[in-house]
Amino acid sequence: MECLNKKIALILILSVLKITTTFASPVLYVPMGNANNLVIIDLTTDKIIGRINELENAHGLSSSHASEYLVAGSMKPLDVAEQQSMNKPGIVSEEEHAAHHASKGDAGNIKSPSYISIIHPKHGHVIRRIAVRALSHHTAVSPDGKIAVVVHSGAGGISIINLDHMSVSKTIDTGQWPNYAVFSKNGAHLYVSNAGDNTVTEIGSKNWKITRQLTTGKGPEHMVLGAQGNILYVVNKADGTASVIDLVSGHIKQSYKIGNKPHGIDISGNGKLLFVVSKKDNIISRVELSNSTIKTAELSPAPYHLTYINGQHKIYVSSRKLAKIWVINPTTLSIQKTIELDKGIAHQMVLRND
Repeated sequence: MECLNKKIALILILSVLKITTTFASPVLYVPMGNANNLVIIDLTTDKIIGRINELENAHGLSSSHASEYLVAGSMKPLDVAEQQSMNKPGIVSEEEHAAHHASKGDAGNIKSPSYISIIHPKHGHVIRRIAVRALSHHTAVSPDGKIAVVVHSGAGGISIINLDHMSVSKTIDTGQWPNYAVFSKNGAHLYVSNAGDNTVTEIGSKNWKITRQLTTGKGPEHMVLGAQGNILYVVNKADGTASVIDLVSGHIKQSYKIGNKPHGIDISGNGKLLFVVSKKDNIISRVELSNSTIKTAELSPAPYHLTYINGQHKIYVSSRKLAKIWVINPTTLSIQKTIELDKGIAHQMVLRND
């Protein structure tokens, strides 16, 4: 009997180890679009150490330090049967990511309902699916970890998800072709870029009312807050610039010429350096914000999403055309390593200390 009890205890321990995933160093979670998974990268070794395979064509991914979850979107429209089973984890069919890049007249699939996936990274799987009103592009999680925002680019507007109740609490119309969402440092405001009407919508998170429409350059997409939280940097795809918006006045205080079709943007931990990539010109740019000096380096083909890792002296940049991520030195802008991803395209990268 004692031997049997020991065997049972060992089986239970192994079962817990199997479903619980913890990492000794910071890791990067990267959704892989139509490869239908996300990869987990160890930032010390720059090696892939795991995958979560329950996703379908996820582009948007987000989290916060206060949240135990990752929130992933899906660029796959749902049929009726899928909508009825959205509260159950599981694998669903693929829809090409190109849907969210469709022309403004292509209003079919992009306005179809989709889902977001709530992932528990320590357990390594999707714990809940939540249906939303249209295809799910980028996502954002509030600093307190209680709210997730889903941007519906083609259909317009955003969905607000209560992560305590795991349900949609509100939908808000922002502007034409919303693209990206960023919370303020204290979570009091949400900022949504609207590529179709050259604005950023400011929304108060207490009552979810629109407070201001801020003017940007042409075709605003990705954004990042400054280190102090009073400046918003916005990439403008249509005119190849990055706007510097003073959130106190609500006005553009400066613009930087970045190159054709800029996309990913991030800022150094000390707030002194801004990094932006240009997909069409195949370059990465570093802006010294104190004197507006811009240094560029070739990065080909099609640099795409970008994230700066504070304390690691690294930048991670994905390619829009190849299944790879470059590890870039922020000082020299040279390639330190290349992480091969097998298949898919790396999208909105999220750092966690799980």
